[in-house]
Amino acid sequence: MAEPQAFTIEQFYKNISQKKLMGGKCRKCGKIHLPPRPLCDKCLSTEFEWVELPQKGKLLTYTIIHVAPTQFQSMAPYAVGIIQLENGVKIPGMIRDVPLDKIKVGMRLKMEFEEPQHTQQWPQWPRYHFKPF
Repeated sequence: MAEPQAFTIEQFYKNISQKKLMGGKCRKCGKIHLPPRPLCDKCLSTEFEWVELPQKGKLLTYTIIHVAPTQFQSMAPYAVGIIQLENGVKIPGMIRDVPLDKIKVGMRLKMEFEEPQHTQQWPQWPRYHFKPF
């Protein structure tokens, strides 16, 4: 039998590298945590199971980044938003493949996966972003 996967940010990104969006579901109260954590903030349980989450949702809010951190300066200006997935879980992410002036709250977005850019120092984790569909 396979050993259970830890509920860590490292495991979250390992799942992203396999093109899976996984969250930690509390076995006691059912709350889904994204990113995963070792303690449920609703019932304080430490018992979780991994669940695969939908990769589509709608944009709740966003901002345009003009002054970016060093590793993202070549991308500026770019949009970052909060996307509510089809099951209600919310996740932040970059929004791509749409002109910045065409981004609208409520627009439908889907998650895309990408490999890490090895030009940056840390972290070397795979990334995801959202785009219209």
